[in-house]
Amino acid sequence: MQGIGIIGCGNISTAYLTLAPLFKGLEVRAVADLNIEAANAQAEKFGVRAHTVKDLLAADDIDIVVNLTIPDAHFEVTRAILQAGKHAYSEKPIVLTQAQGEELRALATVQNLRIGSAPDTFLGGAHQAARAALDAGQIGDVVAGTAHVMSHGMEHWHPNPDFFFLPGAGPMLDIGPYYVTNLIQLLGPVRRVGALATTPADTRTILSEPRRGEIIPVKTPTNIHALLEFQTGASITLSTSWDVWAHRHGHMELYGTSGSMFLPDPNWFSGDVEIVSAEGETTALETDTHPFGIPNQENNGVAKANYRTAGLADMAAAMNADRPHRCSLELALHAVDVMTSVLDAGERGEMITLNSTCARPEPLTADAARALLK
Repeated sequence: MQGIGIIGCGNISTAYLTLAPLFKGLEVRAVADLNIEAANAQAEKFGVRAHTVKDLLAADDIDIVVNLTIPDAHFEVTRAILQAGKHAYSEKPIVLTQAQGEELRALATVQNLRIGSAPDTFLGGAHQAARAALDAGQIGDVVAGTAHVMSHGMEHWHPNPDFFFLPGAGPMLDIGPYYVTNLIQLLGPVRRVGALATTPADTRTILSEPRRGEIIPVKTPTNIHALLEFQTGASITLSTSWDVWAHRHGHMELYGTSGSMFLPDPNWFSGDVEIVSAEGETTALETDTHPFGIPNQENNGVAKANYRTAGLADMAAAMNADRPHRCSLELALHAVDVMTSVLDAGERGEMITLNSTCARPEPLTADAARALLK
């Protein structure tokens, strides 16, 4: 049993604290936050201890620390976790630069520690069914595709949306990781990227409570349209924008030499996956026979599967089995390289060849997923 500590008691901590008990080998024992009142509230609600960050890092019964701080703090907090001799699992994006990632890699190597990172939604039943179909050649070789992350921002619902509009966030680095990571697990690593990036508004007005009417600054691009060239030769158009009121694009589509595939939102574990053959025949893939494709909550009245912490559970199991974990540092760093290079390409107005690469994570079969659950 791995003792789990959580640093950062904001909105996302509720998902981890709620869902971690579904999995074998994990026991959340303590939480910490710079705001001790937030830590105390979550500790009381979920029956765990509340600590200062310093005390949590020193706790003898904590083996893995989950970093749920804001993106700009991810590097420093993960580094502190490793320096304390504990394994680290971070929310996305794990770092904001490749130099930060390499420093963490070196520190983990010296300490013989593991680093994992969200997103883990690509382990969901829908995305694993898509992976199996692609690997079986059901649409041939993927030639092109599209992915769209478009809405009108987070200020409409989040109680403290400030950080979404600061460097390290924006639609590319906040929501983009779900799409980019899923594309990498489906197609492999990216070779080069190009983009157009703009910031149509330099301020946003919060429309949620309790800060309704407050104006916050926008200091990162919120309208980014990119082209990703994968090492396989596939060309994927990726649009991430918080300046769109409505659209009719699908979340993700892949176009192969013998058919097309339509995929659901990679921010969730479930959804419909359809293949249309060259002859025009439509086939729906089975996705809810996979444990992580079975809906377990509702979102806006729609049944969804949410198994966040699956990546953490897989890392804990991988530590016990001495095998690679799927939500690996290499995968996370390559995704960060893709996204930060897209932002650089938008600023520079030129294609950028990536310096990083990674292996595709191993598929997560239904049996392998079932083995992670209690």
